[in-house]
Amino acid sequence: PLIPHLLTAEELDLDIIFSYINPTMLYSKHLGLKGRLEEKLAASDPKAVELRNTVREIQDRVISQQLLRPRGVYRFFRAVGEGDDLVLLDPAGRREEARFTFGRQQVPPYRCISDFVRPRESGQLDSIALFLVTAGHGVSEKAGEWKDEGRYLWSHVLQALALETAEALAEWLHGRLRQLWGIADPADMSRDELFKARYRGLRVSFGYPACPRLEDQELLFHLLDGEAATGVALTEGYMMDPEASVSALVFH
Repeated sequence: PLIPHLLTAEELDLDIIFSYINPTMLYSKHLGLKGRLEEKLAASDPKAVELRNTVREIQDRVISQQLLRPRGVYRFFRAVGEGDDLVLLDPAGRREEARFTFGRQQVPPYRCISDFVRPRESGQLDSIALFLVTAGHGVSEKAGEWKDEGRYLWSHVLQALALETAEALAEWLHGRLRQLWGIADPADMSRDELFKARYRGLRVSFGYPACPRLEDQELLFHLLDGEAATGVALTEGYMMDPEASVSALVFH
């Protein structure tokens, strides 16, 4: 759609979204498990088993008590590249709606984000997508409540789960966008291949080396009517609130 599309509750099935969580990120980065979860479970490692069981219990509570309320919005745009600028056009492809300026590598191959769409001088229009997703509000309050009750592990797991649910939602939505572009992943693509970005296309987010200007979040939010659509707000420093949120530009 060339207008913002709000993801519905039916689309945002947490059982499905949870299956897109990268276990390395959740268990190793956030929960401190050393080594691969699958190998630890196969060896009946007590810490791995306890963590896995705790995560599953909290996932069940998240669904039954609606502790996470995922929301999202995406929109396709006609687009062309103009030097180091990514130019977004109106649905007819005539009027400029927005422009993002990116840095270019100072060493070979001297790439820039704007190179991933057709150049204006080609006379052909390309397309990109913008999206904003969130695990929803209320996580910090519930985590604080559990911490006050002495459930420190539960509190930590819930906060980690929210962050990785937002990332999983971004991964799931990116896959849907590839389908809509007609470049769906092979049926036999594994989750490991997905997490290693072994698909066609590119997803970038502001604040990372390819597009470091966090202030460009403001334009993305404007184009998606992001706060009204998802409840996510930008702080004065252009960070997202709630933290368990992901915004991105997607190229095919």
